[in-house]
Parts: sequence; structure tokens; C-alpha cells
Amino acid sequence: MIQNIWLHLYNIFVIPLLYFVLNVGKFFNKKINTGIQGRKRLFEELIINISGLDKEKKLVWFHSSSLGEFEQAKPIIEKLKESRNVNILVTFFSPSGFENSKKYPYADIVSYIPLDTPKNAQLFVQITKPDLAVIMRYDIWPNHMYQLFKMEIPVMLVDATMRNDSPRKNFIARSFHTSLYSKMTKILTVSENDAKNFKVFGITPFQIDAVGDTRFDRVYQRSLIAKEKNLIRPEILKDKKILVAGSTWFEDEEVLIPAIISALKYHPELFVIIAPHEPTIHHLEKLENDFNGKEKTIRFSYLNNYNNERVVLVDSIGILLTLYCYADITFVGGSFKSNIHNSLEAAVYGVPVMFGSKIQNSQEAFQLAKTGGGIIIKNKKETYRTIKLLLSNESLRKEKGNSAGKYVINNIGATDKILEEVFKYV
Repeated sequence: MIQNIWLHLYNIFVIPLLYFVLNVGKFFNKKINTGIQGRKRLFEELIINISGLDKEKKLVWFHSSSLGEFEQAKPIIEKLKESRNVNILVTFFSPSGFENSKKYPYADIVSYIPLDTPKNAQLFVQITKPDLAVIMRYDIWPNHMYQLFKMEIPVMLVDATMRNDSPRKNFIARSFHTSLYSKMTKILTVSENDAKNFKVFGITPFQIDAVGDTRFDRVYQRSLIAKEKNLIRPEILKDKKILVAGSTWFEDEEVLIPAIISALKYHPELFVIIAPHEPTIHHLEKLENDFNGKEKTIRFSYLNNYNNERVVLVDSIGILLTLYCYADITFVGGSFKSNIHNSLEAAVYGVPVMFGSKIQNSQEAFQLAKTGGGIIIKNKKETYRTIKLLLSNESLRKEKGNSAGKYVINNIGATDKILEEVFKYV
């Protein structure tokens, strides 16, 4: 009874508010407008695409909010396709996920998820009729959940996390989320602590298991491919100690750049690659001005004209994981702004990983710091001292790098455990 009340309240208050925000936001935000326009023929395209599938094959639906969550789904999808003769439907809420994944070769259909009204959800589930729904991490839509539950379609929440201080555990929010999680066939969490936190929602032991995080599998998989690429000519990097700073924001660079300038002055072997999170013209020009008169820089796209510059500013996106493979030392950005970015992409290569103190969003960064592969730095002086120490003390650098690499390797394997559950239904 209480579950139906929550669904009615959600449809009365939340859905109209969501529509209002999106319809106003489309005039100010290109991404919102892209998502609205992209959904205009959603059901027509779904009907056409579904009709073209082999009906003898079971259909597995994978839903991700955006591109980051979809990266975690890829190891599962790819192994599933190799192991079972199934159709794969992939959906996204965000345009960034959809636009960048339309040609994903392991998906039979790629679509937006329709906005979560009762009618849309009912139509979507009736058209697709999945044999199994797999939701990545957190993007649970109540009306879609209700329709899946109503049609007795099994649903898995995968790579699920629940912090000790999660607002979902508050009194009112807990009741609402209980109405969602209780409909899950299986909740597969990244850690035992996450599993324990989910149990406050009345989840039965049969419904929940801690299996690990597919991000480890995905980043390891991608690192093997990255090592085969040659983005930078070997002669440029010969006899250099390379620091790669990835996904940096202005707040990170305020701390990092002065330390790098000092380190370059006293360590002629140091070579620096900086990949800003948003490599806009403005951001790149600011970085060039930060080094102006102190150190020569060159943009990554101009490396064919390399002339002994010691700082490379990356003006491309999508190559950071590959750039980390050149590193002797790494810095992961976001950690002086609000939330650290993906520290696993650096750690997988077995190198020390530096970051600021804003890592509350990342269990991986906490664990890297705890096991010795990660180093928390708090200010410019500490950053310089850490870079200097890692450059001059090779045994320490290798020790911390080995700790980082072992942390990733020791956590590989979540994909196979998840597939054990998926195979029960396909």
C-alpha cells in the first residue's frame, strides 16, 4: 500500500516538475535540448528496431545514466555477447551517453530511455519485453521499475553503492527507496559495506551480494589496448621522468602548476603532460600563460613540431587513459575542486597517484591512499616536496607504484561474478 502511495506522489509532484525543468532548461542548455529532440521519435524507432531482431534470442536491457556508467557496463555486455546468443538493448538518460555510444558494436539497439511517466514506461516495457533488465549503479526510474515488476521481468542493480551517510537512508527518503529496491531481483554491490548499507531498506539476503566493481575490469581491459598505441614518439620521451596530470580543473592547477614549475627548474629530467578536464581554448590559453616566461609549452596536436618543450598541454579528449601509460608519476584532477576523477585509470599502470583531499566521492582513492599507492597532497609546498621525493627516490616511487598496480589487479573479477547471476535468466 505504502509503495503505491509513493508512486502516486512521485507522479503527481516529481514528474510535472521534471517536465517543467526540462522544457525551460532546453532554452538555456544545449545538452537538455539535445535530449528532448532525441526522444521525439523514440517509440517509432524502438518498434522498427525491435521488429528487426531475432525473436528466438532473449533480450537483455542495460540502462546507464550516462557515458561513465556505461563504461562499467561494457565488460559485462561484451562477455555476455561472447558467451550467449542474446540481443542487447542499451539505453541512456543523458545525451552524452547516447551520442557517444550509437555505434557501439556489441549493442543491437541503442536508445534513450523515455521520460518516466506511467504511460511512457508502460509503452517502453510492452514494446521491448526484455527478459532481463540490468541497471548500472543508480539510475532507477520508478515508473519503469513498476512496469518491470508488474510484468514479472527480473531486474538487477549492478555496481551499486551506498555510502554510510547516504541521504537515501534518511527517514522519508528511506521509505521511498524501499519501494524501489524491494522490487529488485538482485542488487550487486561493489563492497561488503555497500551491501550492509542496502540492508536498511529491508533487502533480503537472497536479493543482495557484494561482487566488486566492473570499473576495475574495464580499466584493466582498456589499459592493455592503450599500451599498444603510440601517441607520442619515443624519442621525445627518451631519458625523461614523466608526470601526467589528468582531468585537471583551475582549482587543481592553482596548486599543481607552481609546484611543477619549481620541479622543472631543479629536475632537468622531468617532462610534464597536462590534460585538462575541459580542454577549451580559454583553459589552454590560461595554462600557457601560467607557464609563460618560465617554461616552454606545446599543445599535443602540434607534437609533430616538437622542439624540446618540457610541458605538453593536451588539447584533445578521450586519450587520457593512454597518456597515463607513459607516466612515472601521476596526478588526478578534481581533487582540489569538488570530486576526484577516475584514479583507477592512472593506478592500473603501476605508478604513484597524487591527488588533493576532496576524494569523498571515491572509495578507490581512499583505498589507494590507505594501501600506499595514492598520495594525498594539500598545498603547493607539499605538492612540490612529493614530486621532488618521487623523482629522486626511485625505490620509493616503484614501491608506491607497485601498491597502486596491485590494488587494481586484486580487484579484477566483478564481471564474471555478475555474469553468474545474469546467466540464471538468459
